[in-house]
Amino acid sequence: MPIRWSAVRVSEAADMIEEFVNQAAEPLESAKIVAEQARRIANLPQYVDRDFASLISEIERAIGGGRWEQVGRLRSYVERIRKDIPDGAIKAECEAARHGRQQSLI
Repeated sequence: MPIRWSAVRVSEAADMIEEFVNQAAEPLESAKIVAEQARRIANLPQYVDRDFASLISEIERAIGGGRWEQVGRLRSYVERIRKDIPDGAIKAECEAARHGRQQSLI
C-alpha cells in the first residue's frame, strides 16, 4: 500500500533543517569556546562556573561534539526523520512523478 504523504517533501524538509542546524552549529561552537575560557577566570565563584558548565552541556547536547553527545540531538532528530521514510518511497514517488499520476488501464 503506497504512503499518502510525500516522502520527497519530507526528505527535502530534513535536508533544509540539517542545513540550518549546520549553520547554527558554528556560532554555537564559538559560544562554547568562550564559555570554556570563561570557566578559567581567576577566583570564579563555583555557582557561576556551574552555569558556564551547564551552558556548555546544553550546546553539546544540541550540536554534539561533547563526550556524551558526539552527534547532537538536533542532528539525531533529522536522522530519525530520514529513517522513518520507508525504503524506496522517495524513488517510487520520483518515478510516479516522472510518468504522471494517472493509472494505466493496461
